[in-house]
Amino acid sequence: MVVSESPVRHAAEPGRPAGRRALAARVAAWAVAVGIPTVVLACHMALYGRWLVDDAGITFAYARSIAAGAGPVLQPGAVPVEGWSNPSWLALLVLASAAGLFDSGSWSGVSDLVLFPKAAALACGAGVAVAFHLIAREIVPGRWRAAVVSAVAGALVAAVPSYAVWMASGLENPLLVLVTSVLAATLVRAVARDRLAAPGVAVTAGLLAATAALTRPDGLVYAVAYPLVALLLLRRGTLRRVAAAATLSVVAFAVPYGAYLAWRLATFGLWVPNTAVAKAQELPGLSVLDRPVELVPVVGWLPVSLAVGALGAAFLRPGRHRPLLAVLLVLLALALGAYAVLEPDWMGLQRFATPVWALGGLAGVLAAERMAGALTGRGRTVAALLVAATLVLSASSWWHIARGFRNGPTVPLCAIAVGMGAAPNAFGDILGVRSGRIATPDVGGTALTSRYEVVDLAGLVSAPLARFHADGDMAGLRDHLLDEVRPEFIEVHGNWTRGTGLLADPRTAQRYLPVLMVSPDSGYLVRRDLVTDPARLVAATAYAERVTQPRRAAASAAPRSGCGSLRPGSTEALSVTR
Repeated sequence: MVVSESPVRHAAEPGRPAGRRALAARVAAWAVAVGIPTVVLACHMALYGRWLVDDAGITFAYARSIAAGAGPVLQPGAVPVEGWSNPSWLALLVLASAAGLFDSGSWSGVSDLVLFPKAAALACGAGVAVAFHLIAREIVPGRWRAAVVSAVAGALVAAVPSYAVWMASGLENPLLVLVTSVLAATLVRAVARDRLAAPGVAVTAGLLAATAALTRPDGLVYAVAYPLVALLLLRRGTLRRVAAAATLSVVAFAVPYGAYLAWRLATFGLWVPNTAVAKAQELPGLSVLDRPVELVPVVGWLPVSLAVGALGAAFLRPGRHRPLLAVLLVLLALALGAYAVLEPDWMGLQRFATPVWALGGLAGVLAAERMAGALTGRGRTVAALLVAATLVLSASSWWHIARGFRNGPTVPLCAIAVGMGAAPNAFGDILGVRSGRIATPDVGGTALTSRYEVVDLAGLVSAPLARFHADGDMAGLRDHLLDEVRPEFIEVHGNWTRGTGLLADPRTAQRYLPVLMVSPDSGYLVRRDLVTDPARLVAATAYAERVTQPRRAAASAAPRSGCGSLRPGSTEALSVTR
């Protein structure tokens, strides 16, 4: 593959020390490039403590079942449902479980259900920093200059609250951003070395794209990354080589991804995961084109404006950097497109934008570095002052966002494990209801701790309810739940109560008794026919008021604290005080 401009070639540095000194210099440069961003990310993630978002617990529960040999089910004995949309992240957790690193106990008193996902996320963050440095070395001349530039880019990205929050969440974001960053490094290095059409590069790009698509559904867009880059850098006389390499890349993508689709269809009878059915994800229309604009306030208009200006100026300036920056912008455009086509997410802080922050941050810093060399002394002074002002303002804004999320993060897994898992376990002990089902819209922590089979009111892990949500048929959902499923316990709260109409349905009051109602639309219900001794219900209500509700409130008020062992049937979380 021949590109429109010669790739960057670094001349040998004069006076380079030989032998051990040269090795020490290389190691030191790598330590700066990778170590600084990793430390910044570790400190930022530590700000959110032991918090994990409850939806991460869904994947954890499936990993537990698969590792135990129970198959692709939320809980052993349940009906198989593809209630996950991140098979590669799930596979990583299953392997970690088999190795005794995940769901096997605790490390220094902290559950490995918390520590392993966070350790894996930090390792992925370090991998992103490695990819940054590999890219910077192709664009920025000089070992130490490239190291400093990649360290600055990595540290800035790690400081963005949206990036660090979802890296720390227990979800698949760390793996997705690692794969997209490695894909970017693969393509940039291939272009710089005039090896884009090499079979090995094409296959690697295809396999990385397949991994991205199997990490999250929107990762499918990266299947076209290699063909788009090849087309962008196409020159006369290279069409056959480009077409052959692009075909090879697509095949490398299609084999693993197609195999997983075939397994999904054979196992579940669906082309998409059950989560997509429940969320009623539709084909995007023209209205999605402006969705990326909503990302700008997350990092601030000033840093985004500076980055866009630097990129524009860098492309106007002739140089060897232009085709390499173009590769990064192709990946960034795909990341923005993936964000745009997804249904708006309720979890906050733009959790689908993680690759955007990484690719955009790196491209902006690299472009700024390239333009710095073209400025006069006075221009550099003005630029430095502008950058310094931007960093101060951004730091203030980001700290405000991070502190707000730290004190009130999205649905902590621990609070759900206490409120929907351990609490009904305790009620069941008092009422003598030791088996059955519990219906609730928050199922991550519930599935990890409940002795009861979970019926997901949100439909993510319950196929019949997913279809009702897709059709907008809440009357059908209530008929199915109250007449067919007849769960022993129902937990309702807030928007889910109003959205499903469960408490407004007269059959609910006829067939269920409240164990405890904490508000007019939130509380626990038990099936009326199971309460054979009214004194037991009185005892369960008293226990809920005295123990479970205060503990649930404490878990919600201290969302970064732990909740002990997350095992089925356990009530340990009710006694954890920190």
